[in-house]
Amino acid sequence: MRKLAAGNWKMNGTSSALCEAEAIGEVANGARAEVLICPPTTLLSRLSALLSESPVATGGQDCHAAASGAHTGDISADMLRDAGARYVILGHSERRTDHGETDEAVCAKVTAAWNARLAAIVCVGETGEERDAGNTLAVVTGQLKGSIPEGASAETLVVAYEPVWAIGTGRVPTTEQIGEVHDALRASLAERFGAEVADGIRLLYGGSVKGANAAEIFAVSNVDGALVGGASLKAADFGPIIQALDLA
Repeated sequence: MRKLAAGNWKMNGTSSALCEAEAIGEVANGARAEVLICPPTTLLSRLSALLSESPVATGGQDCHAAASGAHTGDISADMLRDAGARYVILGHSERRTDHGETDEAVCAKVTAAWNARLAAIVCVGETGEERDAGNTLAVVTGQLKGSIPEGASAETLVVAYEPVWAIGTGRVPTTEQIGEVHDALRASLAERFGAEVADGIRLLYGGSVKGANAAEIFAVSNVDGALVGGASLKAADFGPIIQALDLA
């Protein structure tokens, strides 16, 4: 299984950020891990063209469940694919919270992504209140089951565990907590899709990943890479994470 370092630029970046993407492409040259950047939609086409000769893949940050139609301001999976994307992030906690996305809605978007030949990075994660109540595993495995359609494979699905309370806060779960969740996610996938399929699906950790803690996180059981937010915006910050993943 090839590890994956995925950068989620969120609502950050204008044309001036293209030079950072180019620098990330240089860092990725020779890397054993796969590197992915998911920029704002306004940059996707240009960034995909810029990185076309590099090993860096590109992706979208969301898509609509419909292939087309009267959905002002939305973007379809086919449009992302046309702009050069190979992946799309779906079910991120910021979408679930800010836009009220349910597991059912995420599941429909995953189907749309697969129909457009995009691999879906499906995000799951608990809030601080849910963790304190001892409900972490029930929450994340429930989101996993509800957000993924039948027919998943290692080629079409990546799962990202992002504890909501750790995103952008600087707080990171202990390695034991990360391992417990990732082991549970692997077991849940194996129960539904079989061990052979589950073993090939990459499980990413996300939530305040930095160069300083990356190696420790990547040494945890069933962690196959990272979904990185703020630290993916600059090559100087993303580079050490990529390098740590190569050494894992």
